[in-house]
Amino acid sequence: MSNIDDASIGRRARTLIVAACAAFVAACASSEGGSVAIGSSGSSNDPVSPDFAIAYIKRTLPDRASKTVKPLADDLQLQCVWNGPAELWVRERASPSANETNVTPLIPRQASPATQLDIRDLDVSFDGKKLIFSARESESLERDACRLQAVDQKFTWTIWEYDLVAKSLRRVIADPIAAAEGHDVGPHYLPDGRIVFSSSRQRDAKAMLTDEGKSQFAAGIEGDRNLPAFVLHLMNPDGTGIHQLSYNTGHDLDPGVLNDGRILFTRWDINSGAGMQLYSINPDGSDLQLLYGRNSHDTGTPGSTVQFVQARARPDGKVVALLMPFQGTEFGGDPVLIDVNDFVEAGAVDAASGVILGPPQALIGATGAPPAQARLVVNDVRTTPLDPAAPAGTSPPVSPGGRFSSVFPLWDGTNRLLVSWSQCRLIDQALTVPCTNANLAKAGVVPAPTIYGIWIYDSATNTQLPIVAPVEGFMFTDVIAAQPRVATPAVPAIPDIVPGNPPSFTFTLAAQHAGILDIRSVYDFDSADTAPGGLGVVSDPTRRITDPQRPRPRFLRIEKAVSLPNRQKLSNAQLPDYAFGAAGNFMRELIGYAPIEPDGSVRVKIPANIPFEISVLDANGRRLDQSFPRHRNWLQLRTGETVTCNGCHVQAPGANGAPSKSHGRSNLFALLNTGVPVAGQPFPGTSLVVFDRTGAPVAPARQPSAGETMAEYRARMQVTCVDAACAAEPAFDIVSQDVWTVPGSATPDPAISWTYAQLLTPSPVTPTVCSTVWQYFCRVTIHYPPHIAALWTSARTTITQVNPATMVPYTACTDCHSRAVPAPQRGQLDLTSTPASEPAPCVAQLQYTSFCQLLFAHNYLDNNGQPVLVPGPPDAMGNPTQVPQQVVPPMSGVGANSSAAFFNKFAAGGSHAGWLTGAELKLVSEWLDLGAQYYNDPFAIPPAG
Repeated sequence: MSNIDDASIGRRARTLIVAACAAFVAACASSEGGSVAIGSSGSSNDPVSPDFAIAYIKRTLPDRASKTVKPLADDLQLQCVWNGPAELWVRERASPSANETNVTPLIPRQASPATQLDIRDLDVSFDGKKLIFSARESESLERDACRLQAVDQKFTWTIWEYDLVAKSLRRVIADPIAAAEGHDVGPHYLPDGRIVFSSSRQRDAKAMLTDEGKSQFAAGIEGDRNLPAFVLHLMNPDGTGIHQLSYNTGHDLDPGVLNDGRILFTRWDINSGAGMQLYSINPDGSDLQLLYGRNSHDTGTPGSTVQFVQARARPDGKVVALLMPFQGTEFGGDPVLIDVNDFVEAGAVDAASGVILGPPQALIGATGAPPAQARLVVNDVRTTPLDPAAPAGTSPPVSPGGRFSSVFPLWDGTNRLLVSWSQCRLIDQALTVPCTNANLAKAGVVPAPTIYGIWIYDSATNTQLPIVAPVEGFMFTDVIAAQPRVATPAVPAIPDIVPGNPPSFTFTLAAQHAGILDIRSVYDFDSADTAPGGLGVVSDPTRRITDPQRPRPRFLRIEKAVSLPNRQKLSNAQLPDYAFGAAGNFMRELIGYAPIEPDGSVRVKIPANIPFEISVLDANGRRLDQSFPRHRNWLQLRTGETVTCNGCHVQAPGANGAPSKSHGRSNLFALLNTGVPVAGQPFPGTSLVVFDRTGAPVAPARQPSAGETMAEYRARMQVTCVDAACAAEPAFDIVSQDVWTVPGSATPDPAISWTYAQLLTPSPVTPTVCSTVWQYFCRVTIHYPPHIAALWTSARTTITQVNPATMVPYTACTDCHSRAVPAPQRGQLDLTSTPASEPAPCVAQLQYTSFCQLLFAHNYLDNNGQPVLVPGPPDAMGNPTQVPQQVVPPMSGVGANSSAAFFNKFAAGGSHAGWLTGAELKLVSEWLDLGAQYYNDPFAIPPAG
């Protein structure tokens, strides 16, 4: 991203001779052209030198010529990797001549006093008196231990605190067993002294596994179980009271504090595009929101994709962050200033120049002026990463303005920055030279290694003062200022919600370990009314329009991510690829269903402390992908929390190349469904009698309160509503009875009742007590072998046709769809549970033949079982070829409504109408919508052999 035109970019490239300062900082007076002034602050009474201590990390760089020592792991995905050796230094003031102290010798070692350490994530308390950081010792220089192992290793990242006044050091989690439960990184102080950090320990997620009847383990990253997922945790200043705040299948990193007391952090959103953007959350884990950057990953150097990391609040409430690719820039990025108070996205970006074309996506009532995101330095910083295929030790592409490894905003009223900055240098025939235009134009020059030093950057005057001179073979980074942070008003300590405060947090919700999701209307798309005829029409049974091409939304489905064990818990052999399915390397469970009322509203209880997503379904219980795009961001609820959202959102890019609009943050869109305008006024055209979930009328009927949606009103009328915790409980069965249509005024919606109890095959509900009573640990876990494949072999009492292969009536689907029947007569579909013999992507001998033929293309066979050949593409010599004809599979892992070739056969008038019951079709539909996995519980997979 750039807010400077191309001409000025070229000018900056000419001015940045600062790379020449690497070897002779003191001699460097100013840059060529005068855009950036590089000065000296060597005087102890320099008026521009901040009068407070600073701290930083000094890291030893491996020799690039070494054949045995691996380079540092420059990868945001690797959060437990060891990149040492490193040291923690404290300098008594921000001046090159100030005294400095190496704190590292105070850190005790488990193995021996000579064991090497790595140190990272340095931060300072609000009063400026204490430092906090993560450290890890290692007996080897193995950089990739993070990818190979999770927690069950000798040394983990642990959190330490250094008292600047007492000059004492302590491990925050004193108990060595508790300290070794996971890798703990990114510690940050809250205003009340508590510590938020990112950890692989997953404290509360493990407790939920126990409640689900599973063994405890640290879940791996979804899609790469080699990497343990790091999520936010909170603990008291003495290391006690550890509990989990966030739930994600990726990483939640770099926590900080916004000026209103909320926690600011970087979330790796694997489930929705795999980008790293900024989020916020309350210190008790409530009010998780997107803060910035979901659709602004193109704001780096044109052609590169950047992530938002190391975000810190400035005194004015704006946020300083670094733009970095996932890897390949030797730990460097471009500093930006983000107006998170008024904006959620930067706006459209010109692909060629990187200039923001706008407009940015603003909050309602925003008072700030664009740009939403602006560069903090004039240096021509490039975020183009190294080609992953480049040989080891290769430098990333040249960045004429150097790169920034860390940025820390000062709270002294100047908006200056403490930065870790590496000048741009080149190697010209073994000589290190600066990145001037002349040197950049020379043939044969290559980038030199980075050389990070510590500087004060003043963006008001574009001056840069050295504090710690760069040194060959080392990098100085993670610089912070031990300066009291006093905001106006002071940064508040947000209290935890407890039963009774707020009133919506009832003891009922506390006992149920649940929160409430309240959707005002699924027809509300970014404040646009998408209901056929309008919201007023669809919510009135007497005016409703029936459109066969646009099925009405009838149910909301809540889906949960299944934690996948890292490879220490289950090896590849125990969790093989075949255990997944047609849609990806993940597993899903079903939490339940809730009705969508005529006005599109939903109010439902959801178990707390799980990552979940939602889908909008039609009357058949199938996801409406076309009208209601799938929600692909993980949501979470804290116990007792009520989350209210306006409705659905448009994910696709807008007209004329406009970027997608972001959602997931309050005050982005105006509310469409404002509910009943006046207390006591009934919903137009509806019955005044409200029925409970069993269909029995609730008496006496009470009229709606002002602002209530249909879902809120119906929930309040339920016989199970005993306090303010009025919401539908998730139902595993799809049951619906029209409670709104006045008899005789309009045709009521047909009653629906598809239950697991109607199945003659095994029920996927676990545990069995959940079949009758909902509890927060209840799950629907569907596996193909016992639940779906069993449908094809189950006796069909409704089939009356005769099997042409045996001339006797059918008794099961496999009577026809088996290898005993010639392929043309069986419709080229084998539904037996014999071991598959299909080619990839089917896994021969491990997956059932029926699974493969339902979901993957396979050979079209003749009556003799031989592939039918058809003309194929010409060979390399242009000669004609023949290839086996392929059968298009009737099902798709994309979802049930993308599997029309299967379901149409069972619809009214179809060739198989009535051969599967509504309950069985519902089971197949939800299995397909969840991803058509072979197994959805890693511990249900049979052992190999």
